[in-house]
Amino acid sequence: MSDQPVEILARERMGRAQIVVIVLCVLLNGLDGFDVLSISFAAPGIAEEWGISRGALGLVLSMELIGMSVGSIILGQAADRIGRRPIIITSLCVMTLGMFLAATANSVPVMSGYRLFTGLGIGGMLACTNAMVAEYSNDRYRSLNVTIMATGYPLGAIIGGVIASQLLAHFDWRAVFIFGGVMTALMLPAVLVAMPESVSSLAARRPAGALEKINRTLKRLGHSALERLPDLKESAAASGGGGLRRLLGPALIAVTLLLTLAYFAHIMTFYYILKWIPKLVVDMGYVPSEAGNVLVWANVGGATGGIVLGLLSRKLDIRWLTISVLALAFVFVTYFGAGHDTLRALSVVSAMVGFFTNAGVVGLYALIAKYFPADVRAGGTGFVIGIGRGGAALGPIIAGYLFESGQGLQTVSIYMASGAVIAMIALILLGRRSKALADA
Repeated sequence: MSDQPVEILARERMGRAQIVVIVLCVLLNGLDGFDVLSISFAAPGIAEEWGISRGALGLVLSMELIGMSVGSIILGQAADRIGRRPIIITSLCVMTLGMFLAATANSVPVMSGYRLFTGLGIGGMLACTNAMVAEYSNDRYRSLNVTIMATGYPLGAIIGGVIASQLLAHFDWRAVFIFGGVMTALMLPAVLVAMPESVSSLAARRPAGALEKINRTLKRLGHSALERLPDLKESAAASGGGGLRRLLGPALIAVTLLLTLAYFAHIMTFYYILKWIPKLVVDMGYVPSEAGNVLVWANVGGATGGIVLGLLSRKLDIRWLTISVLALAFVFVTYFGAGHDTLRALSVVSAMVGFFTNAGVVGLYALIAKYFPADVRAGGTGFVIGIGRGGAALGPIIAGYLFESGQGLQTVSIYMASGAVIAMIALILLGRRSKALADA
C-alpha cells in the first residue's frame, strides 16, 4: 500500500476532526454570502445619508468584487507556497478589520478603499477553503463536500439578509458592518483551534519538519503515522516550475484556461440574476420589499440546487452533471425573461433559476478541486476565481447597457443566459483526459 499521506486521507474513513474542517469551510464561505449582501443592505442608508448618486454608489458596490479578484489570484498563489492555514487566518484578519472600518467610513473614496481591502481577504479565503475541503475529504465524499462548501454562499446570503433586515429596523447602516465584523472575528479562534494545515500542502511543499507536522496532523485525524515521506513525484518541485508557470505550462494550461473560461462565462449569468432581480421585479410594478422576497427565493433555490448537486455527485460523474445543470440554467434564465403575471410565479421561476445557476457554480467548484493537483490547487482555484470575478462585475454592467440600448427583458435574458452555454461548451472540451492530473 502506498505511503502517500494524501492517499491515506483519500482511501480511509473520514473522522470527526476532518468533518469539523469541512464545517468550518462551509461557515467561512457563508461569510462571503453575507458580505455581498451587507453592502447591498447598507447601500440605501449610505446613499440617503451622504446624498450620493447611483453612479457613485455603483462604484462602492464594485470595489469588493475587484478586491476579491486580486485577492484570489495573489493570496491563492501564496497559499501554495506557505500553506492554506496561514492565508485563511490572514484573510480573516483582513476581513474583520475591513468590516469594522467600513462602519466608520464617511465618504465614497474612503468606503471604496475599505471595501476593496475587505475583498482582498475574501478572495484569499475562497481560494483556500475550496482547496482545504478537497484535501481533507476522502475519495468517496470529495465532490459532495466541495459542493456543500460552495452551498454556504447562498445560505450565508439568506441568513445574513434576514439578520440585516432586523438590524436596519432598529439601527442605521453601520450596524450591518459591525455585525459582519463580529461574526468574522468569531471565526478566528475556531480556525486557530480546529483547522490544522492541509497534509497535501505539507507533502507538496516539504517545509522544515514536514514529516513531524504531517504525522501530528494524521494522528489528530485518527490515522496512522508515516515512517518516512515518499519520494517527490515529478511535479513543480522536481521540475523547477510552480505557481503560474505550472498552471500555464504544457501539462495544465488546457485545464486552467478551460475552467477559467467556464467560470468567467457562467458567473456572468449568475450575477446577472443576483444583481438585477430586485430592479426587474420593481419595474414589473411590485414594491421593493416584494422584490427583495423574490431575491430571497432565488437564494433558497440556489442553496437547494447546491445540495442536490452534491448528493447526485456521489452517484454521477460531476463533469457531466455540471454540464447538464448549465444547460438547464440557460433554459430557466431565458424563461425568466419571458415575464410573469403574478408574484408567486416570479418567485417560483426565480427559485428555479437560482437552483440551476448556483448548482452550476457549485459544480465548477467541485471540478476545480478535482482537476488541479495539490501543489497548485489553491493557486489554481485562486486564478480561476480571480479571473472569474471579472465576469461577476462585468455581467450586471453588460445587462445594464443592453437595457439602456432599448433591448427588452426577454432579449437581455437570452444574451446573459448564453454565459451558461459557453461554460457548458468549455466543460465538454475539458474532457476526461485531465482526470489523471487530480492526483491529490
